[in-house]
Amino acid sequence: MRATNVVLVHGAWADGSCWSAVIERLQQASYSVTAVQLDLTSLSEDVARVRQVLSAQTSPTLLVAHAYGGAVITELGRDSPHVVGLVYLSAFAPAEGETMQGLITGGPQPAGGAAIRPDEYGLIWLDRAGFVQYFAPDVDPSRARVLACVQKPIAISSWLGEESFGEPAWKGLPSWYLVTEQDQMILPAAQRFMARRTGATISSVASSHAAMVSHPDVVAMLILQAAASAQEKHMGTKSEADGEHADLF
Repeated sequence: MRATNVVLVHGAWADGSCWSAVIERLQQASYSVTAVQLDLTSLSEDVARVRQVLSAQTSPTLLVAHAYGGAVITELGRDSPHVVGLVYLSAFAPAEGETMQGLITGGPQPAGGAAIRPDEYGLIWLDRAGFVQYFAPDVDPSRARVLACVQKPIAISSWLGEESFGEPAWKGLPSWYLVTEQDQMILPAAQRFMARRTGATISSVASSHAAMVSHPDVVAMLILQAAASAQEKHMGTKSEADGEHADLF
């Protein structure tokens, strides 16, 4: 049984509309799609918002996230209503005990960090030229400039949060990960590291950080493939977990 619903979770400096081209393709394939609108004001509030949307689903659901959105769906843990699989698109996939601050500041820094501009209200923006240059260089320039104008900032307290992540959702759910090879916001090597430790099925595309805009066919195809097999894999994972639990007694 395939997942029949898809819930899409955006990241920093974006909103639900960044998925528009992907949504069109999923709807053409007869999927019910919902794009979550995160506040980007705190991790806990963003997790709660996703949980609200998931609770409204009535059948198996594939949860898809981009960038910071990956941290949000990971923090759902094992209590993810209706979710049978996770798709990470150039996304953070933290392990238990890690923090956003550690993920952001640890290791080599991506070129896109040069565009980050905190303001006096505790929010982080990308300067508009930097948005085009680093976030969406393979998007049509006129479209990229529009995206830069409508970007949604993220709270510094969310981007550099020191709260430790709990048990990750990917421990109990089958996962897929799309590595964006030309990404200047989250380094491809970091993406691969996170993808491998989740046990995800990994694929890649020669894309910037904004693959859902510049390569919607690739992103939609991965989602469709994942949705077709997520339910079966999830049931297999659950059966194995139940068996391991039974062996303890």
